[in-house]
Amino acid sequence: MSLLDIVVKINGALSDYVLVILLLGCGLWFSIKTKFVQVRCFKEGWKAVFGNIKLNGGKNESGLSSFQALTTAVAAQVGTGNIIGASGAILTGGPGAIFWMWIIAFLGMSTIYAEAVLAQETRKVDKDGNVQGGPVYYINKAFPNGFGKFLAGFFSVAIILALGFTGCMVQSNSIGSAFQNAIGVPAWIVGIIVTVVAGIIFLGGVQSLGSVTEKIVPVMAVLYLVGGLVLLIMNITHVPAAIGMIFKYAFAPQAIIGGGFGAALKIAISQGAKRGLFSNEAGMGSTPHAHAQANVKKPHDQGVVAMMGLFIDTFMVLTMTALIVITVLYTGDSPMISIAGAGDLNKTNMVQTAFSMTFGKGFGGLFVAICLAFFAFSTVLSWNFFGKINAQYLFPGKKTPVIIYTVISLVFIFLGSLASNDLVWELSDMFNQIMVLPNVVGLVALTGVVVASAKAGKK
Repeated sequence: MSLLDIVVKINGALSDYVLVILLLGCGLWFSIKTKFVQVRCFKEGWKAVFGNIKLNGGKNESGLSSFQALTTAVAAQVGTGNIIGASGAILTGGPGAIFWMWIIAFLGMSTIYAEAVLAQETRKVDKDGNVQGGPVYYINKAFPNGFGKFLAGFFSVAIILALGFTGCMVQSNSIGSAFQNAIGVPAWIVGIIVTVVAGIIFLGGVQSLGSVTEKIVPVMAVLYLVGGLVLLIMNITHVPAAIGMIFKYAFAPQAIIGGGFGAALKIAISQGAKRGLFSNEAGMGSTPHAHAQANVKKPHDQGVVAMMGLFIDTFMVLTMTALIVITVLYTGDSPMISIAGAGDLNKTNMVQTAFSMTFGKGFGGLFVAICLAFFAFSTVLSWNFFGKINAQYLFPGKKTPVIIYTVISLVFIFLGSLASNDLVWELSDMFNQIMVLPNVVGLVALTGVVVASAKAGKK
């Protein structure tokens, strides 16, 4: 049995059962406990984000501005999961998988609120003014004993492997594949360029990261959304059918992916959960590292901002990808009406194919490659930073391990452009899902702190 086969089996058990129960359960738990903070405080979060957009927020003595923290978090969320991950969910679980991604995301807004609040509540500022915060700190607060140290250490190792190493491989792999498909540039050349530019920004620290993400994230999101909107307008007659397919196949997936009803429904829901996690990261424990950096008056303020990050990620960017793919490739006489007629289509080229069929291969393929490069590269920057915080936690006060971590992560970024796409994605999925376990335990244990913040926030 190959490594790929082993990882696939592990992922199957995690995503089909453990992940669905944890994500849905945790999201429902915090939704009820906070009296659906994602609904009550949606307007507050919207105003805080979209009423305060600045592409040059200035330099902070320590940490980041609330908007910079948001863009750093969104940079991590809006990556290949929104283009390739969404495509893979549709390809495997049918259009109905997107419905389950929406459900996961709606409930996940309360989870990510909890993560941001606890990251603020437990963050630490060292003597040099550097802000340290994230799941390891609230896990230790929840369990100030040996069990807490074990869970925090387990989480730190998992996130370094998941985001710092294999996760960045996914991003560079996707960038390389996109440009190779679009203009024929070998993926390894793209990998070298990405590695060099990333290394330069890594050296600049959190201030450099915040400065870059606050400029890249708004531009990349608007560029992709405008391009997608133009595509949908050009295919407007098929859009209603595409929307209908999302709802129809959410509860009758066997009609498009085959198999029995029960098995097909399990695939659709598990794909929604797995790809939803990779996309919005609610419950995974990654974005709290960014939200801990925010300089805000009270934790609730960053909690509602964090909810908007998930809203942008799933309900705007990922939904645009879903409508593009389903409208162009699944309606009318499109090639995906029958899976058997899909030909060479796969999750890595479905969006490029949709744009190429609408705008022509040259422009369509290049447009997606550019958007994907922005998405994936910004994710590399944020994920490396999250991994770095955990390396610092594991080796407090020591610079050498952090330097070694940075060098290894750069090597993995380059190797990602050469690796097998399927193996890279499966490894990343496995470590992402493992991260959820200790993070959710810590979150639930501190429910009282989250509820108190949600109550105090509206006063």
